[in-house]
Amino acid sequence: MAEQRTPVDLWFDPLCPWAWMTSRWLLEVERIRPIEIRWHVMSLSVLNEGNDDLPEVYKELMEKGWGPVRVAIAAKEKYGEDILGPLYTALGTRNHNEGLPLDDATIRAALREVDLPEELAEAADSAEFDAELRRSHADGINRVGQDVGTPVIAVSDVAFFGPVVTPIPRGEAAGKLWDGVLLVAGTDGFFELKRTRDREPIFD
Repeated sequence: MAEQRTPVDLWFDPLCPWAWMTSRWLLEVERIRPIEIRWHVMSLSVLNEGNDDLPEVYKELMEKGWGPVRVAIAAKEKYGEDILGPLYTALGTRNHNEGLPLDDATIRAALREVDLPEELAEAADSAEFDAELRRSHADGINRVGQDVGTPVIAVSDVAFFGPVVTPIPRGEAAGKLWDGVLLVAGTDGFFELKRTRDREPIFD
């Protein structure tokens, strides 16, 4: 009999390098712990909508951030949730590992890689799927509160932001981090464990 796997829900924004790190760690965990990742879209652009206190450079980034999440939601709506993991990997590898911008050319290349029609890239400039984008975002962020970002992970009745980690733990180190995160996040009344980041994401 096949081992029963626990569903683990992950909300990501393709724009966020830390969400990318967490997602690659969770894929490592999936290899060595009985979990099954379910992918969902959240949006830093939605989260920061109307925030006039953002630095100008971050406001510009949030404006550009609408495109990738809109395309991801359009793909999910037309081809099902199972496409989100592969599409996120195709987008993230190009953006975070190869340093390419999440522009139309990058999005189209990612769509081709996962055998989706390039025309889905047109959703980047359309509000057609914004209601579903906002619903998906709210489903994730409402589990942890408005003062965090992406990624959000939910397993059983436990939800949390993060973990924020670099480099990506591999093998049993990834499993041990998973075990520890579940332990502290599942402790009644536990809210935060944090220290100042002293390095940038290490994508290798």
